[in-house]
Amino acid sequence: MKKVLVILVVLLLSYAAFASNQLEIFSWWTGGGEEEGLLALYDVFHKYYPDVEIINATVAGGAGTNAKAVLKTRMLGGNPPDSFQVHGGMELIDTYVVTGMMEPITGLLEQWGIKDKFPADILRICSYNGEIYSIPVNVHRGNVVFYNKAILEEVGIKELPTTWPEFIEALKKIKAAGYVPLALGDKNKWTATHLFEDILLSTLGAYNYNGLWNGRTSFDHQGVKEALEIFKELMNYINENHASLTWQDATLLVFEGKAAFNVMGDWAEGYLKTLGWTPGKEFGWMTVPGTKGSFMVVTDTFGLPKNAPHRENAIKWLKIISSVEGQDTFNPIKGSIPARIDADKSLYDDYLTWSMNDFATNALCPSIIHGSAAPEGFATALNDTINMYITTKDVKKALREITYAAEDYLE
Repeated sequence: MKKVLVILVVLLLSYAAFASNQLEIFSWWTGGGEEEGLLALYDVFHKYYPDVEIINATVAGGAGTNAKAVLKTRMLGGNPPDSFQVHGGMELIDTYVVTGMMEPITGLLEQWGIKDKFPADILRICSYNGEIYSIPVNVHRGNVVFYNKAILEEVGIKELPTTWPEFIEALKKIKAAGYVPLALGDKNKWTATHLFEDILLSTLGAYNYNGLWNGRTSFDHQGVKEALEIFKELMNYINENHASLTWQDATLLVFEGKAAFNVMGDWAEGYLKTLGWTPGKEFGWMTVPGTKGSFMVVTDTFGLPKNAPHRENAIKWLKIISSVEGQDTFNPIKGSIPARIDADKSLYDDYLTWSMNDFATNALCPSIIHGSAAPEGFATALNDTINMYITTKDVKKALREITYAAEDYLE
């Protein structure tokens, strides 16, 4: 009996030692491009820390719709992962930093000598009261239109539209040729709101759009109503089955030659590459009409939760994702650009190089629906309003609801 007890104790101690050398990473990266990028990042981690077991805790759902709910439950319940994906900006600050659930990591960036390797504007949306709380692993662009080059060539669109009237004329031409002009997949509500916020950027301009979040611009601005009217017009050119499709499904319509255009963040570029397309060959891209000179920022970040079960391993993870090697491994696959300013540009394809150049020179504008610009309550209310608006097409009612939401959550 004594011998059996000794064996059990040894086994339990061995298990405890093994379990203590784990690292749980929570994310919603399960789709094409993003999953491959995450796994490649794990490979980099294991090159330096081969004995650490990574627990890949992913929850499917575009833009983290489902994952965010699961994460919030875990954090409130005192069961945090070691590190988790969160959009820089209000999603991070309002939800987890102000509520006291995160450790500041300013000291780590200073210790590693990399604080000056990230643009100040990006670190600013990861900060609160002078402390940095998360590390941006990438930068995505939200105001992009991807298109099937063969369809545009077939219907005779030789010059890309740069204004909404030009774009709508192109949509009419494509519809007459028997193709879906504009692919949309709003099974998850956020994709319709993603389209709307890009239109809003075009009608307000970068200065006024950014002013919405500091009180400089009122939601009574004519540009808000104009954005709703353009959105309403675009709904005449989307696929009939939009409500049953995800963002990947909508992007797939472009790949399959069924749809011409798709307004989506450039994670769609990563997805198209995993399907076998080459940027600039089978598909092209342009800024959303009216947004040239503006860059709608979406950034994925990771931080250090208080009481992380494997804190030291979490710090190792943060060091890897903040490194040039980590960022240059992940981003070319994901279809995003590195947050570090000293990354190797030669590793990035034609689209990503275009995006990197614009990021360095354009006005940066935080995304609403991807967590940077506004509190979660406002983003949720806007989501509900826009998705109802697709059905009602009632401009006055939608405008009234957006204004009420702004009064409730932004003042």
